[in-house]
Amino acid sequence: MVKVALKSGKSGLNKKKPYPLLSTIDSPDDLKKLREPELVKLAGEMRSFIIDKVSRTGGHLGSNLGSVELTIALHYAYEAPRDLIVWDVGAQAYSHKILSGRRDRFHTNRQYGGIAPFPTREESPYDTFGVGHSSTSISAALGMATARDLSGDDFKVVAVIGDGGMTGGMAFEGLNNAGAAGVDLTVVLNDNSMAISPNIGALSQSLSSIRADPRFERLKDSMWQLSGRLPKSSKLRKALRGVDAGIRAMLIPGLWFERLGFRYVGPIDGHNLPELVRLFKWLRGISGPVLIHVLTRKGKGYRFAEEDSFRLHGVSKFDPQTGPRRDKGRVRKDELTFSAHFSDELFKIAAKNPKLVVVTPAMIEGSALVRFQEAYPDRCFDVGIAEQHAVTFAAGLVSQGLRPVVAIYSTFLQRAFDQVIHDVALQKLPVVFGVDRAGLVGEDGPTHHGAFDISYLRHIPGINIFVARNGQQLRAMLRAGLKIDDGPVAIRFARGIPPKFETAGKSSTDVWRPELLREGTDGLIIGVGPLLSECLAAAEDLAKDNQLELAVLDLRCIKPLDTEFLTVLAARYPRWMSVEENALSGGVGSALLEFLADRGLSVELRRLGLPDRFITHGDRASLLREVGLERNSIGKTAHSLFKDRARPTRHRVRTARLET
Repeated sequence: MVKVALKSGKSGLNKKKPYPLLSTIDSPDDLKKLREPELVKLAGEMRSFIIDKVSRTGGHLGSNLGSVELTIALHYAYEAPRDLIVWDVGAQAYSHKILSGRRDRFHTNRQYGGIAPFPTREESPYDTFGVGHSSTSISAALGMATARDLSGDDFKVVAVIGDGGMTGGMAFEGLNNAGAAGVDLTVVLNDNSMAISPNIGALSQSLSSIRADPRFERLKDSMWQLSGRLPKSSKLRKALRGVDAGIRAMLIPGLWFERLGFRYVGPIDGHNLPELVRLFKWLRGISGPVLIHVLTRKGKGYRFAEEDSFRLHGVSKFDPQTGPRRDKGRVRKDELTFSAHFSDELFKIAAKNPKLVVVTPAMIEGSALVRFQEAYPDRCFDVGIAEQHAVTFAAGLVSQGLRPVVAIYSTFLQRAFDQVIHDVALQKLPVVFGVDRAGLVGEDGPTHHGAFDISYLRHIPGINIFVARNGQQLRAMLRAGLKIDDGPVAIRFARGIPPKFETAGKSSTDVWRPELLREGTDGLIIGVGPLLSECLAAAEDLAKDNQLELAVLDLRCIKPLDTEFLTVLAARYPRWMSVEENALSGGVGSALLEFLADRGLSVELRRLGLPDRFITHGDRASLLREVGLERNSIGKTAHSLFKDRARPTRHRVRTARLET
């Protein structure tokens, strides 16, 4: 165990036995052996344990520190896994994992071959529903509760939603259905006023008023309990119910939830463990839809996380004594991430184009838009965790003459697929989508890998799709995309810092045409995005061994394809190999196959890409090796494809000649 900067100023726990209570708990049954006063000490050990482990592996820190007491109380009062606890997103479920038998493996969290970053059904019976995206818990829990009732069972179902999840439209759909159905279901709203960034919208403002006005909850409790003890036919019971309704209508700020059919309880101090335990034990005897409003503090107990909760939402490895390091002033251009390149170019364009606006679904920090938002607060719209709304909102903006750019992660854009088709493409509206985190994103795993965006976007009529391999190209693609006025544009780019490309000559800025990065006579590798660095490295390895001289092409624009250019290449190279960081089904290789078939061109094409399965979590290098997309695997596949080809008389393929 390491000493950590806890808010109290204490350096940590006893080094000999750092976690005397936590080390005895391998399941919620062990937790129940503790006396209630010991739970507070356990919460301190849990918090220190999370800080220690996350500092070594990285992960979601602030939200998990805020949910410690809530999780302990839930597992202490309920009978999991018979009672079903459904987490929303899962960025607040570390304590849940630790208490449900994964403490000794928690050091492998998010690591290749280790436990998953979010709850997943395959990992544990305590993980009742796989999560990773927001606002799904209430709908899933309602389905479970309905199935329980149809089968005549009697277990409890609890949905825990927070960290901005209640701002998503799907949460409202679930609340509406659950309240109308009257199903026995408990929803715990873990309200920390935050998602990754501060929560946005009227609901957030409403919850703020609830937090500020808890005066009448005890009076309402008394009314419910008294009326519940009276006979159903009692006139007094009916009168009390009427008085209760009047009081709620006039004074209780949780009335909105009650109008939906939920009994509202709260707000409750989410760090008062004895109160939480008493509440949840009482709730196990209550039937019908109930919503518990619990107030927690993101980053609770760790000074650095409390002071900067959205910077410490997700962290890399850090020193617990000093906290995650802050960015040191101005970053060199070769150290900028793809997101930073995109945002910086938006910033420059906005200075000259007053019609440029930016829309993002709760990703101001993730999409590097903080500086843009500060400079242009009236032109930067964070709409909350509401991807469908973000896309249609942008369509409305562009219909009235503005030029919106939607900054959104690939894995989140798929939640708004219908809106891209129906509200943007069908109406030929020129919305630009900055599709961030495309490809394998690493430790957050299959819920966050951008594995499908080329496949689900490419078949949409009228859409233009670019893939950037570096920052310079990304900037050029953004400028080109903003000149299009008859349909949507998707610009796909990866997570992290662009790889350095060693190519001869200056890169072409005509992003509509492919670019030959390496000349060769024995075959052609066609790639897109950062994986081109692996393709070039593989080609150089083969050339050093005097085995093959392979040309490497950056396709750049996936739709529309430059068919004239590709037809010339087909005449010169009878064998191609495509390499992409997208699902093989419907991806770049599929586009090339369709082109060759439609033109009747005799070219053998081997496709490399993500296999037809969900890719696990882990560091990017390990994942690329697993799916065969790093230089060695690419080189072996290229060698097997091109080695048997009879070499023609050597001739050099000039880049300039092909580009004219």
